[in-house]
Formats: sequence, structure tokens, C-alpha cells
Amino acid sequence: MAQKADLHIHTKHSDGRLTPAEAVEWAVEKNLSVISITDHDTYEGYFEAKEMADEAGIACIPGVEITTNFRSRECHLLAYNFETDTNYLADFLNKQKRARKDRIKGIIATLKSKGVEVDYDEVWAEANGANMGRPHLARVMVDKGYAGNVNEAFIRYLSDKQLGNIDNSYPDYKKVIEIVKNVGGAILVAHPGRMYNENEVEEFIASGIDGLECIHPSHNWETQKKFTEICEKNSLLMTGGSDCHDSMGSGYSHFGVVTIATKHVDKMLRMTEQRKKIVDIKN
Repeated sequence: MAQKADLHIHTKHSDGRLTPAEAVEWAVEKNLSVISITDHDTYEGYFEAKEMADEAGIACIPGVEITTNFRSRECHLLAYNFETDTNYLADFLNKQKRARKDRIKGIIATLKSKGVEVDYDEVWAEANGANMGRPHLARVMVDKGYAGNVNEAFIRYLSDKQLGNIDNSYPDYKKVIEIVKNVGGAILVAHPGRMYNENEVEEFIASGIDGLECIHPSHNWETQKKFTEICEKNSLLMTGGSDCHDSMGSGYSHFGVVTIATKHVDKMLRMTEQRKKIVDIKN
């Protein structure tokens, strides 16, 4: 049986519903060989998951989904197998946490102009110390009766289309590519199919991106095939995963279903271990 990996999992350290321990437990249930906890702008969940994953015989790779700016739009990049014990990366992600708070405040102000009354403190409480994101805001909106569920909140109020441009202090994507490479990690574009056209993907490639997330719940077979061919043509890394934000027992989930073969993980690990030998790791 082919070994499977899920390299896109969110936990309660950002806007997911799983604890890191539950993510490992679910990975065991789904017969996964490799996982990566990729919370938004934090990798704290990795440390919680790693020991339990080791005991379960599952490889747990350091990961984080970093928020950046690309052509004045919010852009998400996935970083993997970087050196975790550096102030350089930790200090950068602390700045990201502040930037996420500022962006939530901007979104709340936009919603208020449309008659939606939500306070920052309500979202802060919902996040419960985690890195704040739109799903936390969506849950508050559901509790207050503005939407029947989180998906409806996004469709009616919180999608990029509905919100328009919200000022933020996220760094340029090229800077983030540099930061991740400085700690020996791989850096890839998250869910490109729903975000970027071919010219924009070429711009990422020209800027030194290491690869693309080819397998994602938002990618149909044709989209997966297109990005796989782009990666093969340009000798780029390929990753994939469920982008899970669910809790265990929440019904159908992409967790353990939307996966990627571990041969692609092995290629990424070889590349990053070589990079760590070459670069002067920033501390």
C-alpha cells in the first residue's frame, strides 16, 4: 500500500479545531505515514505533536503557513523542515502575530460599515490565545446570528471578494522566501489553483519559490495535473494535504483523504537537509 502524507493541517494554535495531539491520533486512524502541522504564522503545534507522532511511528515535519503580500493581495506560503531553534524565525513570527491582530481589526471595521457589529474582544476570546484568523471571526458571527454556519459567514461577509482590500502589515512574499531559506527550509505556494493565474505562478517561480502545493481540496484533477506538470517542467517540489480545520468527529473531512505520496516528502527532505549544509543558518 502506498504511503501517504498530509502536509497541510491546522490546529488550535491558529484557526483549526484539533489539538496537535488529536491531529496525530487522527493521522494514526487514517494510516498516514507523514504529517505536518501548518498553523498560520506559528509552529508551536509542531513541538506538541512531535513526541506523540514519534511514539506512533509517524514522521512529523516542522511546518508553518506564512501570511505575506503578493501584488497587494494576501498570499499564503507554506514552509517546511526549517530549523526550529532560531530566534531569527521566532522573532519574525511574533511580528506576524501582531500583524494578524491588526488585520482582524481592519476586517471588523469593514464589517461594521456594513452593519455587522462584532467587537475585537469577542474574536480575541474565541481565539483563546491562538493566532487570530477569519475563522475565529466567522464563529463569533455565527454565535451572534449573522450567519447559520462558518461557510455562510465566509460567503456572505468574509471572502476576499466581499471584504475587498484590507490594509495589513504583512511582509512582501519575496522577503518571506528569503527568511525561510535562511533557516534551511523549503518554501512553497499554498493552494495556487484558487488564487493565481499562470503569469502569477511564473512570477513566483522567477522569485525563487521551491515548489507548489499541487494537491489541495480546492484543486480538481485537471488543476492538480496542471500544477504537477509545472513542477516537473521547472524541477520544483510538490506537496499536498487536506488543509484541515475540522475537529475529530465533525463528519466528512478531507483529513486522510486529500494526501500526497511520501516520495514527494522524501525529495523535499533531501533538498532541505542539503540546504542546511550550505546556508549560514540565521540565529
